[in-house]
Amino acid sequence: MTTRLSPCRRRAPRCLLPMLCMAFAATAGDAPQAAVADDGPYVFHAAGKRLEALWVCAGKVVRETRRARGGATIQPRCGYPHALAIPARIEAAQAPLPPGARIVALSDIHGQYALMVRLLRANGVIDAHDRWQLGRDQLVVAGDVFDRGPQVTEALWLLFQLQQQAAKAGGAVHFLLGNHETMVLYDDLRYLNPNYVQVAGLLGRPYPSLYGPDSVLGEWLRTRPAMLRLGDTLFLHGGIAPENIGLVQAMDATNAAYDRSLGMPKAQLKADPASARLYDGKTSPIWYRGYFNGQLTTQEVGALADTLGLARIVVGHTTIGEVASFHDGRVIAIDSSIKRGKSGQLLFIEGGKLSRGLLDGRREPLPALRDVPDDKE
Repeated sequence: MTTRLSPCRRRAPRCLLPMLCMAFAATAGDAPQAAVADDGPYVFHAAGKRLEALWVCAGKVVRETRRARGGATIQPRCGYPHALAIPARIEAAQAPLPPGARIVALSDIHGQYALMVRLLRANGVIDAHDRWQLGRDQLVVAGDVFDRGPQVTEALWLLFQLQQQAAKAGGAVHFLLGNHETMVLYDDLRYLNPNYVQVAGLLGRPYPSLYGPDSVLGEWLRTRPAMLRLGDTLFLHGGIAPENIGLVQAMDATNAAYDRSLGMPKAQLKADPASARLYDGKTSPIWYRGYFNGQLTTQEVGALADTLGLARIVVGHTTIGEVASFHDGRVIAIDSSIKRGKSGQLLFIEGGKLSRGLLDGRREPLPALRDVPDDKE
């Protein structure tokens, strides 16, 4: 990381703009900063088939190296509170939905790990020790674990562990890419929680490199899809614009293109026609809001879903504040404002029956809405 010098500290004999100097000094580290919150681990592949784990505990860097042949277990120091099972290989395969299995979905966690744990425990997705409890059922997280909140690392590791535990039980955990995953990896850090700026500085790495291809979580992220079809339901972060219907029809190729592009410079992604429509801020699958801002009528949404052979499209990204149904049930919105750290809901799909799980564990039918709040975050 580079340190930005105040105008007062450069070679000019004196500062001619006192107010500007004060503003620069505050951003250059002269103002008091909050203590660094515990964070980690960040786990990297090292030479000799070893793993190096890094934590920031009580403001100090802690390092641990261990042999990784056949996988490894990393015990907690601080940050994520549970032992981590690191497999020998990161699997990219997506498990099909078994007959009779339920689907549970949420989105836009945005670093609110504690609230996510509370919601998953209350609805029986995980037990009191944060282990998978849904057996053959499947959990879908429709993007945006990164940014805003203070516990991104913990949320990612929980999903990483639940994916392994679910697979052993015959179930599955699907973590889909959202726009904030891609933003962080191409170094757009405008929504980054300030604690992670300090953590990256202490670890001596730019924040995106903590999720580089040489890291366990970075390797995992580069296997995650942007869209997923389970039965007659399509899951993705933003939505499918009518002009991008071919991206769903060639879903495997689309997901592979996202994985290959993660971490590439933003300007390069926007300039290349092959990747530009994957990252377009208005029409791409990770940014689209056309189901909620009046771009499409209910008839047009229905025609889109029918063309793809879908009963429904489930999306996050546009904050509704609750899990709700739109366009005669053809679109289900699941960004329930978890990012604000106060409340959240889950979507349950059990055969043809849809319901939502509340923070106290109660279940209720989905409301059918027409209007949404103006939330462009």
